[in-house]
Amino acid sequence: MTADDRLDRRAFLKLTGGAATTAALAGCSGTGGSEGEGGGSTEASTDSGGESTEMSTETSESGGSESTGDFPVTIVQGNMPSGLDPHDHRETPTDVVMLHAYEGVLTRTADGTITEALATGYERVDGENTVTFTIREDVPFHNGDTLTPDDVAYSINRIVQEDVGFASPQRDQLAGVTGAEATDETTVTVQNDGLNPIVFSEFATYCDVMQQSWVEERSKAEVGQQMNGTGPFQLESYTEDEEVVFTPFENYWGDAVEVTELTFRAASEAGTRVNQLLQGEADVIVNVPPQEVQRVNDNSGTRIAAAPSTRIIYNAMRYDVEPFSSQQFRQAMNYAVDLNSIVENVLGGFGSPTGQPTLESFVGHNPDVEPYPYDPDEAERLVEESGHAGVEIELNTPVGRYLKDLEIAQAVAGFIDELPNVSATVRQRDFGSLVDELLTGNIEDKPPWYLIGWGEATFDGGLVMTALLTSDGALSSWSNEEFDSLLADAGDQSGDTREATLQEANALAHDQAPWVFLNRQYSVYGVSERVAWEPRSDERIDASAMTPQ
Repeated sequence: MTADDRLDRRAFLKLTGGAATTAALAGCSGTGGSEGEGGGSTEASTDSGGESTEMSTETSESGGSESTGDFPVTIVQGNMPSGLDPHDHRETPTDVVMLHAYEGVLTRTADGTITEALATGYERVDGENTVTFTIREDVPFHNGDTLTPDDVAYSINRIVQEDVGFASPQRDQLAGVTGAEATDETTVTVQNDGLNPIVFSEFATYCDVMQQSWVEERSKAEVGQQMNGTGPFQLESYTEDEEVVFTPFENYWGDAVEVTELTFRAASEAGTRVNQLLQGEADVIVNVPPQEVQRVNDNSGTRIAAAPSTRIIYNAMRYDVEPFSSQQFRQAMNYAVDLNSIVENVLGGFGSPTGQPTLESFVGHNPDVEPYPYDPDEAERLVEESGHAGVEIELNTPVGRYLKDLEIAQAVAGFIDELPNVSATVRQRDFGSLVDELLTGNIEDKPPWYLIGWGEATFDGGLVMTALLTSDGALSSWSNEEFDSLLADAGDQSGDTREATLQEANALAHDQAPWVFLNRQYSVYGVSERVAWEPRSDERIDASAMTPQ
C-alpha cells in the first residue's frame, strides 16, 4: 500500500480491527493474485435447470491424509455462481467456488508469488514463441482417473480455440496464447503469437484444468451442473441459484484440508449477510458495508477482516452514442463527481480514488496521472462546449455485487444532477442480466452508461486495458486507434520498454476519459471467530487456508 492511498493506515487498522488487518495490509505490496471478474470478470448463463444435482466419485482407500474433527464452514457471497463450468464464466463469485474443485498448472501464494500447482516446472523455450510445463505425475481427478498432459493441453485449447468446444468468455485471460499440445508423457508445450511477456503470470491466475474425456462425454448443461477436478474439495451437491456444497477430496495430491464441509450461499443484501454472520448462519461474508463494521467488530463471536483488492470500480460510457461520444462531455462527468467525498462518506474510507485504468503496484501504472479533481464549474463549462447542455442520462448499476455499488451510483448521479445543464438518474439492474448485455459482441446491445467492477489478479495493466478499453476487448465500450496501437506494441515488448508503453496508454485513457474513474475497492469481510483466516488482495476466499480456532 502506498502513501498515495487516501485511507490513513492507522485509521484503517482502527476501523477493521487491528492484528488481522495488519497481516492483510502487509501482503499488499504489489504482488498478488483474482474477477476477474478479471479478473477480470463477468457473467455467463448455462442451459441447465434449477434442480439439485449430485456427482458421485470413485476413490481408492489410499491417498491424502484424512481431516479430523468436525469443522464445517459456510461462505456467503453477494451472488451465486453462474454455473459450474470453470471455463464458462467471467465473474469472481463463480471463480471463488471453482478454485476449491479445480486447479491450474500454476498458482499464487497469499502474497502473490507465482508457484507450481499441477506443474512441477515451467520454462520459456529460447528462440521460440513457446513455453513448456512439466506436469505433476499421479494426480487423481475426483472420479479416480489420473491427470495427463493431454488433459492440460485440452483445457488450454478449450479456452483459446473456439472449435475445440465453445467460445469461452475467458479467451482474453490467456492473451497471446494460441494453443497447446502434449509433447511427451510429462510435458505440455504452449504456443504464443509472440513473445507474450506475461504468459506465466496468466497461467498463475487463470486456466483451470479439466479432464478431456469427462467433458466430451457430457452435454454443455451437464458440465455446468457437475464438477470433476483435481482440487482439495469435491462436489457433494449443487442447487442452482441456492447452494453449493463440497466435502474434502480424501485422495488429494496435496495437503489435507481441515474444513469438513464447505457450503456456498448468496445474499445480495448486505444487511442480510451481516445478520446471517451475527446469528451464526455464516462463517465468512463479503462486502460488509462501512456502517456495519462496528456492529460486526463489537459482536463477541465475529470480526472484520479487510484488504485493499485488485478491483477497480468505474462508470463506462459508450463512445458511439451521444452525449458520451464527446470527449469534452466525458471529461465533464469526471470533473462533476467529488470522488474523495464518495470514498470518505459512502465507502467509509474503504477505498481510494483512481484516475487511470491501472492501479498502483500494477505493471504500467503511471505515477504522474492523478485522479480528476472535483470542479463542477469546469464540468458545467465542458458540457456547454460539448454541445450537449440539457441532456438527460441514466446510470445502470448492479445492486449487491460490489461494496456499496448502488450507493456509489446514486452519489455519482447526484453530483452530476447538481450541474445546471445535465440531468442524471439511476437504474437498478440485476447483475446477471447486466453482464449478459456487456458480454454481447454488439456494442449496440450495451447500456450507454453503466457501473461495473474489474479485478485483475495478474497485477498487469496490459491485461486490464486490453479487456476493458481496446476496440475488441471483452468488456470494452470504447474505441481509439492510438490506444489500440499502444496495447498492440506492449504485447511484443518486455521490461522497461513495455512499462513505458503501458504508462503512455494510461495517460491517454485518463485524457480521453472513456470512464468516470471511480475507486479501488477494498475487500471487507465479516468472519466468525471460530475460523482462522486472513483475506488476500486477489479476492480469493480459499477454504484450504482455513483452520479452526
